[in-house]
Amino acid sequence: MSLIATRDGFGDEIVALGKENKNIFVVDADIGKSCKTGAFMKALPEQHINVGIAEQSAAGVAAGLATCGIIPFVVTYAAFGSMRMVEMIRQEACYPNLNVKIACSHGGVTPANDGASHQCIEDMGILSTIPNMTVIMPADYNSARKLVRAAAGKYGPVYLRFTRDAIPEIYGPDEQFEIGKAKQLRDGSDAAIIANGDTVRLAIEAAEVLEAEGVKVRVLDMHTVKPLDVEAVTAAIEDCGKIVTVEDHNIINGLGAAVACVAADLGKGQVKRIGIQDQFGQSAPYERLLAMNGITTENIVVTVKAML
Repeated sequence: MSLIATRDGFGDEIVALGKENKNIFVVDADIGKSCKTGAFMKALPEQHINVGIAEQSAAGVAAGLATCGIIPFVVTYAAFGSMRMVEMIRQEACYPNLNVKIACSHGGVTPANDGASHQCIEDMGILSTIPNMTVIMPADYNSARKLVRAAAGKYGPVYLRFTRDAIPEIYGPDEQFEIGKAKQLRDGSDAAIIANGDTVRLAIEAAEVLEAEGVKVRVLDMHTVKPLDVEAVTAAIEDCGKIVTVEDHNIINGLGAAVACVAADLGKGQVKRIGIQDQFGQSAPYERLLAMNGITTENIVVTVKAML
């Protein structure tokens, strides 16, 4: 099975989009090598702007471009794109509802040995609270390409979160994706696992282990955190009753919290959240950081069994 990072999916798709549409621009904050915009810069230099290490300026430049009919993708690390830029995103992109895309690599704890300052466990929660913002995290290379294209075709502010590490491909290149609609990867009625991003692979592995033990588990790739696919979550609660959410994000105000809110509104169902346990990361290998927070195939299996 080939391994490739979701940030590579963004880098490849943004070049294809830029060649098709001269109004697609990249606004870089001087870390294009890590965020995979080098090919875009070489192929389409007139559609590329590097503002330097000035993320807040990048957001302002993008908003200005958007008022002129350009579709700008601001590209930086998730920690900078969601926190250093957040006031500008709110005031200059979301409040006037401009067509600005924020495409960030290094979400979650994949920055690993770079430590807590570069890891970003808060981004999707922060940006989900801002009106007019759409928040997306693809699960693999091919879904990243399709969701980047979907974001470019959707009017309004969109936050796209990618990660650094190479991960297995889950989807084929022809798989279709719709913003706000979860992908069901396995069916079952004993329990449901709802995951996004790099943790979808763990959800699939856990479901396979459970199936071998006679437990049928539904698996949903909830690639869009906002707007959440409430219909799919509601169906999982109605059909299965027991939900485990998995994410590389703080369990506070992340995917798990959003799913739990649906259950609370329905007044039924049980939700257990697996994710970053409201603690900063450390300088350590990615898989070890996940394990420190219980984000493992083994813990998903144990959690599902405990609920049953």
